[in-house]
Amino acid sequence: MRLKALTAILIAGITFAGVAAAQERRLPTQPELRLSYSPVVQHVAPAVVNVYAAKMVQNRNPLLDDPIFRRFFGVPGGGGNQLQRSLGSGVIIDAAGLVVTNNHVIEGADEVKVSLADKREFEATLVLKDPRTDLAVLRIKNGREKFPVLDFADSDALQVGDVVLAIGNPFGVGQTVTHGIVSALARTQVGISDYRFFIQTDAAINPGNSGGALVDLTGKLIGINTAIFSRSGGSQGVGFAIPANMVRVVVASAKTGGSAVVRPWLGAKLQAVTAEIADSMGLKRPTGALVANVNANSPAARAGLKAGDLIVSVDGQDVDDPNAFDYRFATKSLGGSARLGLLRAGREQTATVALQSAPEMPREEIVIRSRSPFSGVKIANLSPALADELQLQNVDQGVAIVDVDSGSYASNLGFQRGDVIEEVNGERIAKTRDLERLTSTPNRSWRIIILRGGQKISAVFSG
Repeated sequence: MRLKALTAILIAGITFAGVAAAQERRLPTQPELRLSYSPVVQHVAPAVVNVYAAKMVQNRNPLLDDPIFRRFFGVPGGGGNQLQRSLGSGVIIDAAGLVVTNNHVIEGADEVKVSLADKREFEATLVLKDPRTDLAVLRIKNGREKFPVLDFADSDALQVGDVVLAIGNPFGVGQTVTHGIVSALARTQVGISDYRFFIQTDAAINPGNSGGALVDLTGKLIGINTAIFSRSGGSQGVGFAIPANMVRVVVASAKTGGSAVVRPWLGAKLQAVTAEIADSMGLKRPTGALVANVNANSPAARAGLKAGDLIVSVDGQDVDDPNAFDYRFATKSLGGSARLGLLRAGREQTATVALQSAPEMPREEIVIRSRSPFSGVKIANLSPALADELQLQNVDQGVAIVDVDSGSYASNLGFQRGDVIEEVNGERIAKTRDLERLTSTPNRSWRIIILRGGQKISAVFSG
């Protein structure tokens, strides 16, 4: 017994001595002292800008909309205006002065300014915004200067553990650089935008970093910092960036003069694979994008896709869920084709899908201003293209709400972007002009049927 105890003590002593030797203090050598990210920062920093957005908002009490209230209290209509400002970051991606940032940084802005790293400030105009990716492209109002730019990296080549730098203007304190690693890839469960496929990093990202650069150690842009996961409002080591390959698609549309990003259209509804579905299909794990139904005359239909097919790859790149498929498919260039890897009845197959845009038709966008429950909504004629943009399933005809003015009567009643207006006072709404005509006549009662999330909602409002 004593021998065993003595042996244990000796082993512990030897182990302790080894750790002590490994932790022996010494002066770092001169080369070790000179290790720095400074060369990368010096290359990148001039192309990262601060973005200042301002808009006027009306301060008004909903009671001011009631003429009886205004007359009784002698209060004039309307209300005071207040200037709201937002602060974010951006990245110059073209020497002519194109800047990419987050859409939520400049959303609704009446005035946008860009401040360079050297403190010079320029006005900027909006070239293109893409709410589906939460990206926007600005142009600096100075056509005579060549600005420093960042080149795109291939974000699909990233690996977990790669060292990255985040550059932006957190809290408005000025340009700041933080470093960390790629802590996860293909984060698809983050509900920030329609295309959920984010780079996760532990580089410190805080309010004001939105729209800033996430770069690799070669100084190339691998992502646009967009959001953080935080319970305190500050960085907790979980930040998310839009991959550079998606940013590249939006920028390409802006450079060609497009007012909107046009992407390939599949024409099929996809759903996630649950554990129960995986068991019923004989899968080892729940993965892939399951085809729920296929639109007639769509690229998916012409490629031979059927309900029940399981999409597992796009051009050889694995697809774990519908969000991953959306990203892979949306970053393909129009005009070619994509090869989908499928499982059909347990057998591996492939299908070649044409990369073409969804059919469009005149949207005839109208803002309803007349006194009705729809006061403050912007409506448009539905088409496959608009249905795809609004992420509507099994509906591509009729009239949809594409925007709702903040603080409007319609907003207070709960109407939302993506609502499809089916019927008003017993009359079917087929075109935007139908709703415009119906709402131009005052009415004491409004019986409305809308389609939201695949569910019909009926409501009655008093005029």
